Amino acid sequence: MKGYNPKDWFRLLFLIQKYDTLARLAPLMLIILGYSLFVAWLEISYLGIEEDSWLAHLTTMHSLLSFVLSILMVFRTNTAYDRWWEGRKLWGALVNCSRNFALKLAAILDTNDTDSRRFFRKCIPIYAYSLREHLQSHITLYMLDDEEPEELKPIIDLEKHVPNQIAKFMFSRVNELYKDGAITGDQLIVLNNEITAFTDICGACERIKNTPIPYSYSSFIKKFILFFVLTLPFALVFDLGYYAAPIVTFVFYVMASLEMVAEEIEEPFGTDTNDLPMGKLSENIQKHVEEII
Repeated sequence: MKGYNPKDWFRLLFLIQKYDTLARLAPLMLIILGYSLFVAWLEISYLGIEEDSWLAHLTTMHSLLSFVLSILMVFRTNTAYDRWWEGRKLWGALVNCSRNFALKLAAILDTNDTDSRRFFRKCIPIYAYSLREHLQSHITLYMLDDEEPEELKPIIDLEKHVPNQIAKFMFSRVNELYKDGAITGDQLIVLNNEITAFTDICGACERIKNTPIPYSYSSFIKKFILFFVLTLPFALVFDLGYYAAPIVTFVFYVMASLEMVAEEIEEPFGTDTNDLPMGKLSENIQKHVEEII
């Protein structure tokens, strides 16, 4: 995720970077500009259509359609942002769950039980890292290193659900502590609820990732925008002449930019500039857990 100063107007307004919609839409904008100029030349110079032609009344259609299109674009943007914000809340909850789990373990575990403390000090951050890799559909490489005791080297099957395996290892260790009498039944229930919270967060993130905006809805908006923009020059030429071309290009830029922004933030677990900083959040979890336990 890119950090920036929202008060720095100069940089926001005038500096164009590779991930800006203006840079990404530039080729299409040139095509729309050329198309609009061709329509203007066709109507004004080649066909010589009079101002009282029925084509001059196409603006009525665009006035009606613009209201419908604005409602669709607002709904599209809000839906995408809701998905992004829900993903951010889930990862914020993961940070808090990791801290709470570590705090309770630090208080419950015996100070001399260095093996268990080392195990959870490793496994809790590994869960966050593995969840990030799982959501980004990469192979999880966060295995425990060779310097750790043998019991801290669980065999992880990379072909299966890695976060679930990490949660299983943590619960198995907690259950072993209960069987050995290191923790009480009430403490087992408390720690079990914390591990359950990890799985609930993972499931909610998977729901966002695996349930995209319906294809028909996304496809319809793109076609609607294209139809609106391609027919707009035929009406504006009578009022604006050749100046209709840059105006139509600007209208296309605004509408297409909103759609592109919505596409980018509706799946917040990727590696794009506006996606969630899951790597940084995982590092914070690791730092805090190591401080607590």
